[in-house]
Amino acid sequence: MSTTESCSVPTVSPPKHLESSLSADNGYSTQSTTPALESCPLSDVQPSEPVSDNVPKYLQESVVTEECKKLILSLPTEKDWVANNLHQYQGFWHTARHLQAVLVCQRHFQAEDSDILLVTTPKSGTTWLKAIVFALMNRDQYRNNNDHPLLSENPHVLVPFLEIRLYIDGRVADFTKFTSPRLFGTHIPFSSLPETVKNSPCKLVYLCRNPKDTFVSIWHFTNKLREKGVGMGTNSLEWSFDKFTRGVSLNGPFWDHVLEYWKESLENPERVLFLKYEDMKEQPKVQVSKLAKFLGRPFSLEEETNGVLDGILKLCSFENLSNLEVNKTGKLDTGEDFNAFFRQGEVGDAKNHLTPQMIEKLDQITQEKLHGYGLKF
Repeated sequence: MSTTESCSVPTVSPPKHLESSLSADNGYSTQSTTPALESCPLSDVQPSEPVSDNVPKYLQESVVTEECKKLILSLPTEKDWVANNLHQYQGFWHTARHLQAVLVCQRHFQAEDSDILLVTTPKSGTTWLKAIVFALMNRDQYRNNNDHPLLSENPHVLVPFLEIRLYIDGRVADFTKFTSPRLFGTHIPFSSLPETVKNSPCKLVYLCRNPKDTFVSIWHFTNKLREKGVGMGTNSLEWSFDKFTRGVSLNGPFWDHVLEYWKESLENPERVLFLKYEDMKEQPKVQVSKLAKFLGRPFSLEEETNGVLDGILKLCSFENLSNLEVNKTGKLDTGEDFNAFFRQGEVGDAKNHLTPQMIEKLDQITQEKLHGYGLKF
């Protein structure tokens, strides 16, 4: 397909809670400035064949464009932790499906000044961050937590990923019904973000986690995903550790990903807020208050007195979210069970799995990678 040939492309509509207009008194609007797309140079993907209910889509062979296939042939490739392969693009590792989504996102996504992007490396508190920011930004509309959307929808549905949801499998997102400010999640490294994001005043919230706990969480999560594959078995801790320490993990190297956003937060603190998972666990009120102020929605004295912040923290707690029926039984349209996103949510679990030698090696790599930048774990 030529780059000028017009075509119809799959679109993704927003979650149900976004379809109704929010009160103009709260400063929200359902209008979007995103223009209609008339061409789709990277979206000529044919729908994949029907998949057995017993084999989730994330385990299927990727269906990508010819352009993406040619690109992949030129890239370093290693075995993925879950299925198929990882490919190194612009210094970071992606599956073929995610790589194509990143390319489409880079080409088509039009950032708006009021956008808020929630950025993490995988298994760094992504689900928790999405829940907190969604509750924080929508607290005027959902004053009663008894009918809050987080009770019936998973945070990944309410705050969709750009590359894993909105632009996956050749889709081009339909933003016409998204409310402002639009909330998105992403694992995309800063250097690979769409230029419209880099060149706009939109806000980026980055949450990172210490590399030891991040690695152990990735190891558990990917093995959980492999359970759905016939005869796949599990990856050993040693095999996975070798991959992680060499930087070969989804959106890795971990340290490069973190460092890019750390540097950007130092250079543009009004645009990028850098948070640590450990600080969020230790001082949740302090960190969420900082987050609210950064997003232009600080808690008023009246809200603090009435326990609004405490209510958000309770609603978004690991104990509450993990025990909701939707998060016990639901799953993404690509097949990942929601319960796979909830394991322990604790700090320091790595010591229960890693050998002293593994801990020493991770500490050494962290010191070497982050030395001189003022970032410590």
